[in-house]
Order: sequence, then structure tokens, then C-alpha cells
Amino acid sequence: MSTLRETYKNEIVSALTEKFNYDNVMEVPKLDKVVLNIGLGDAAENAKLLDEGVEVLQTITGQNPVITRAKKSIANFKIREGMPVGCKVTLRGEEMYEFLYKLINVTLPRVRDFRGVSKKAFDGRGNYSLGIKDHTVFPEIKIDDVDKILGMDIVIVTSAQSDEEAKELLALMKMPFKK
Repeated sequence: MSTLRETYKNEIVSALTEKFNYDNVMEVPKLDKVVLNIGLGDAAENAKLLDEGVEVLQTITGQNPVITRAKKSIANFKIREGMPVGCKVTLRGEEMYEFLYKLINVTLPRVRDFRGVSKKAFDGRGNYSLGIKDHTVFPEIKIDDVDKILGMDIVIVTSAQSDEEAKELLALMKMPFKK
């Protein structure tokens, strides 16, 4: 069992219940899923790029990514409907907790000039998004094998009703917010 999940059950639930005065333990916000997405607009011209994005996500998460396709055609970007434009992975359960623990304690501190993640990246419904410009900060990636540096979006979906609740949940999980 992961340490982050145990910390959530043993400490975070009681701290959140105390702060927000929940009547029922089921009201306490929890993590639903973590979605990693790599947008590859250039995949239209370079098919090898898509394979590289898939491989990166597979290495980082240990799951097979889903290829995302364009919903509609955009002439200025030379994209037609149905063309592959990226890939994503959805993590739930144990894998989600392990990934988040690794993100907070290993990956984010490796980012160059890192001063914390923004407190403003909540969407109003208790979900948090952050972007990583360089995928090589993940410890699983061997820098020698990298042809092109890819960025990615990470969305943390919680069951919180408000941003304040979600922020407190992530802060108790030791998410390094800017001071």
C-alpha cells in the first residue's frame, strides 16, 4: 500500500473533517483520478513524434496511453478531423497515489528554477492542472535516449466541491505551492 494513500486515510481525512466541519466521512474530498496528456500538434507532419509521446507516457506511468484525435478540422494548423494530435493516460487507484507521491517528492524538485506550483491553477470545481515543459525531469526517462523534449499537462481531479477544499487536500499531501 502506498504511503500517500495511508497518509490520506490516517491523517488527511481527519484534518479536513476538522477544518471544514464535515458531518459524514463521505463528504471529505478525495482524489478521483490523475490525467497526463501530451499534445502533439506536429504529429500531423511527423508520425514518429506520436510514437515518442506514447513511449514517454508508457515509461512514466507504466500504462498504455490512448491516442487522442482532432475533433474538428483546423485549416491554419493543417489538421483534419480524426488526425492524431496527442496521447493521454488516466491513472486511478494505487497507480494514481504512487504517481502523485513521485510527482510531489521526486519530479517537481528536479525542475530547474522551481519555486513551487501556482495556487491559481484550480478550475472552480476543485480540479487542479499543471504543465511540465520538459519530460526529462521524470526519473524514469533516460536523457541519452531523448530526441525531442516534450511538454505535458497533468490534471488532478478531486471530489472537492470548491477550490478551497481541493487546495487544502493537495496542501496536506505536501504539494509544493508557491509561498
